[in-house]
Amino acid sequence: MGLSQTLPRRVRMVEVGPRDGLQNEPTAVPTTVKLALIERLVGAGLPVVEVGAFVSPKWVPQMADTAAVLAGLTTMQGVDYPVLVPNAKGLELALAAGARSIAVFGAASESFSRKNINCSIDESLARFRPVCRDALAAGLKVRGYLSCVLGCPYEGAIASASVARVAKALHEMGCYEISLGDTIGVGTPGQARAMVEAVAAELPLASLALHFHDTYGQALANILACLELGVTTVDSAVAGLGGCPYAPGASGNVASEDLLYLLDGLGIETGVSLSALLEAGWFISDQLGRPPASRVSLARRGGHE
Repeated sequence: MGLSQTLPRRVRMVEVGPRDGLQNEPTAVPTTVKLALIERLVGAGLPVVEVGAFVSPKWVPQMADTAAVLAGLTTMQGVDYPVLVPNAKGLELALAAGARSIAVFGAASESFSRKNINCSIDESLARFRPVCRDALAAGLKVRGYLSCVLGCPYEGAIASASVARVAKALHEMGCYEISLGDTIGVGTPGQARAMVEAVAAELPLASLALHFHDTYGQALANILACLELGVTTVDSAVAGLGGCPYAPGASGNVASEDLLYLLDGLGIETGVSLSALLEAGWFISDQLGRPPASRVSLARRGGHE
């Protein structure tokens, strides 16, 4: 017997633009601009805004100011501001900066794990265990990211059983939520459903989130297919920002504006204002000197100006 095919009444949107969206920008985005973006996103009603990463500035120079971003935040009650940490050193920096919520990131593909974080899947899990343990002991919330759940640029198709194995390991470490990432955006709705069903057979459906890229234009269709299974948390990036340096050809995350337009059209509650979200997307796109990748934003901007 399959999972539910009734759409959820409410979906929690997780905004990853300030971190996942901006991390690969070639030109440094000033801290003040990042803070202004985050303020606009929170003002639009987003309940979770990922604000940075404590990773090596040598490899990800755009995230070198994460401590300054955290220090400059005007935090809102009830809003979560997670930061990405890759290891114990990252956690140490996150704690020193006052972070209250972190995320660790692994992969369902052996090759991608080695390219992205320079270790095998099992080695990455061994690295995450003490990070999760110490973060939880310090009272932090811990989220887990899982890359390449529907395909890998080096290996091709990824078995759902592999995704379920790593997702279960992250869940058992104490990650309250596992974000399932189609990093290169190759998945189709049937594949996305089958993958979620396989993972949901191993851990609670309520602990799963979707993180789909739109390389092949399938992200919204894939999200809808998984919402029909009962998934209620979806990651997205304002203006469709993002990409991955270790995933050649991958385009950005699904645009938050396009996701919200879909959810609004389905009558699904989010608590997010489309007009305010569009403003945030236009703001950061103007700062970056290029149009947003959001279809909804492009369609609406003519009437805005």
